[in-house]
Amino acid sequence: MMWGSMPGWPAVLADGPVVLRPYRRGDAQAWSEVRVANEAWLSPWESAPPGPWADMNSPRAYLYVYRDMKRAARRGDSMPFAVCLRQDGGEERLVGHINLGSIVRRAFGSAYVGYWVDSRVAGRGVIPTALALAVDHAFGAGGLHRVEINIRPENVPSRRVVEKLGFREEAYHPRYMHIDGAWRDHLGYAMTSEEVANEGGLLARWRRLRTTAK
Repeated sequence: MMWGSMPGWPAVLADGPVVLRPYRRGDAQAWSEVRVANEAWLSPWESAPPGPWADMNSPRAYLYVYRDMKRAARRGDSMPFAVCLRQDGGEERLVGHINLGSIVRRAFGSAYVGYWVDSRVAGRGVIPTALALAVDHAFGAGGLHRVEINIRPENVPSRRVVEKLGFREEAYHPRYMHIDGAWRDHLGYAMTSEEVANEGGLLARWRRLRTTAK
């Protein structure tokens, strides 16, 4: 599999059992299983084409998603990562997704971040760790200066992730995106590289926060 080569891409990132890697064609069954199992958990927050959730998240549908991710990554528009948990035997279980998308370079140096996680591992620090890894990568090898995350106000678990990591809430976007049958408001969160540079990066901040919370 060739993803092409852009600043910071392709890449494999890891911290403890959390691994971020490019998607593989062979991820179809695992991706479909976790998506279908999490319909109630994910569908209220995602913009999706009309149709049954099982059809839109089948192994066949994954092949179209995979193709589109490869194309965007080759253009340098995004860095899509499968979020995996490394098991005791060394095998990796796909449990989520994180993407640095809508990348604009030069004077702007920015990307939007989107993510989701399997509800069966929620609350275990997987997505905060994955987000910290992705942001540090964006600011380092990715050559970016700013990342932005937009979240529906009602999505408390997702807001909790960015707030505990120290993202700034800086905007309210009325009727920002069509989700779950209507145009939904979103809160805009952001972070620039300077805000975590003195702390050794966002992952270092997250590690300290976890240690303090114990």
